[in-house]
Amino acid sequence: MSLFYLIPLLPFIGFLVNGLAFPKLNKQLAGIIGTIPPVVAFALSLQLFLNFDGQTQIYTLAEWIKLGELSIPFAFQVDQLSLLMLLIITGVGTLIHVYSMGYMAHDAGLGKFFAFLNLFIFFMLILVLGANFTVLFIGWEGVGLCSYLLIGFWNQKNSYGDAARKAFIMNRIGDLGFLVGIFLLIQDFGTTDYTAIFSAISEGNVPENVGLISFCLFIGAMGKSAQIPLFTWLPDAMAGPTPVSALIHAATMVTAGIYMVIRANVLFELSPDVLHFVGWIGLATALLGAAIGLFQNDIKKVLAYSTVSQLGYMFMGLGASAYTASFFHVMTHAFFKALLFLGAGSVIHAMSDEQDIRKMGGLKSHLPITYITFLLGTIAIAGIPPFAGFFSKDEILASLYHHDPIMWWLAILGSAMTSFYMFRVFILTFFGEFRGSQKQADHLHESPWTMTLPLIILAIFSVGGGIINLPHFAGGNEFLAHWLAPLLPAAGEAAEVNFLSLEGGAPLLAAFLPAALAIYVFGMQKSVPGSDESVSGIQKVVYHKFYIDELYDMLIVRPISLLSNFLYQIFEFLVLDLIVEGVGKIVQYASTEFRRIQTGNVGYYIFMIVISVTVILFLGLKTWIL
Repeated sequence: MSLFYLIPLLPFIGFLVNGLAFPKLNKQLAGIIGTIPPVVAFALSLQLFLNFDGQTQIYTLAEWIKLGELSIPFAFQVDQLSLLMLLIITGVGTLIHVYSMGYMAHDAGLGKFFAFLNLFIFFMLILVLGANFTVLFIGWEGVGLCSYLLIGFWNQKNSYGDAARKAFIMNRIGDLGFLVGIFLLIQDFGTTDYTAIFSAISEGNVPENVGLISFCLFIGAMGKSAQIPLFTWLPDAMAGPTPVSALIHAATMVTAGIYMVIRANVLFELSPDVLHFVGWIGLATALLGAAIGLFQNDIKKVLAYSTVSQLGYMFMGLGASAYTASFFHVMTHAFFKALLFLGAGSVIHAMSDEQDIRKMGGLKSHLPITYITFLLGTIAIAGIPPFAGFFSKDEILASLYHHDPIMWWLAILGSAMTSFYMFRVFILTFFGEFRGSQKQADHLHESPWTMTLPLIILAIFSVGGGIINLPHFAGGNEFLAHWLAPLLPAAGEAAEVNFLSLEGGAPLLAAFLPAALAIYVFGMQKSVPGSDESVSGIQKVVYHKFYIDELYDMLIVRPISLLSNFLYQIFEFLVLDLIVEGVGKIVQYASTEFRRIQTGNVGYYIFMIVISVTVILFLGLKTWIL
């Protein structure tokens, strides 16, 4: 088991080698050095998964924090949940690294890019392997740092730097809530260790403020997994290279919040009001993300808002205590969303960095592999059977049907919007007449094998990934549910679905009908969205993302900016600077004048001594008389 430590260590070594050797290494060697660590880490993770005996293993590296009775070790925990996360992170991460070798081949900062990718993988592995909330928080902050580095990687544009700072700052808001939750755990349990906390609860030691603890932890999840109101950073994260978008949106950072809630399910199950809040926040986020995605014309922005929406579905499942269903969707989403982002990157690569779907069209003959794989990813995310997304999303919907019918109906609406906007993007990109420039038309070509091979592998998992938790009605044994059963409560999981009933029929209609409508409008009718200036009415409001960024700017950014300017120009300049500089000038003036006393005349000094002694004696005599 000593090789276990290589799983997080290897990506860190890759970061050091590429980071220290950049820019001396040639690009091909830098790509190989950056790709080998996740490949080997995936192989070791797979070996660990296949040899797992069902018993949780704790690996303590060192005693870390020791304050009185508080002891927090730097320790790793290997169990059913962390093993699955290891496979997702290293598996999908490996494919994204391979893809990056082709996509970033001509970038001057390739070595630095792979160093940042490796560091991202390292911190994500620390996050899921941590045996306590404190080690988890190290990885939590680490992926936040790496997101800043990767989103702003092309820092020649100020807008990219703004997007990176926005992601970093907005995540810090959520992280503050998470940190308060950790402090409350220390206050009530005297530890942040998972096993100790959950054992204490099982023995009946439930603190009165367990609801507050769960709420604070969820605040952290809202930031990291982009839930209302801390979601606007995620679409802006598209400023980074496309492999970064795939890494953040599919297999790593945005799944951290869902992972943390599932890991802390014991605490959340004791907080039904918080779980109710989690579900409705997830619903609101799912609907908002889907609605905005309807009218976006940037291919990556559509996928970004799709991610926001799909994360909302995962949190809806968590709110209904359907932890297995939510994690199942985490896994299938990692497959088809990574596929869609990398497919979009292949399109952008062929279109000479063009991202506007209004300037595409007719690409299926020029990019056959990208076309087929993107189609499979589109079918999967739309929830059309028997693709992976159908099984995972349907489990969440089935849980909502029994949990809250109103939430279920609204979730069906969000699913319908997802199917429509994804087929809209697909049709406008690959069908019809080419709407780009002649220069772009001359440049159209399929991507190299380093980019198409990951697309093919991800497409296979997007099609057949549902087998991981295939329900009984489809001839499966629900492997994932049985695998995670030791860590999760039995209550709240999805029941069998009757597809001849409203429960089973409505999700199918929500998948097929909007897809058919999109094919009719944009395929048969050949409709193409107009210019930004032609958008009006409610469509304009949705197109501009409900002006939420502008609202935040008006309510938060501008008042803080005005306050800071006031403090700088009025308080700091007229008060602080005046006092500090005033005292300094008085001392300087006094020293200039008093130094004139130093004449060098001994007689003058004796005279001053006599005068001084006389004054002292006079004051002393006056005090004695009084």
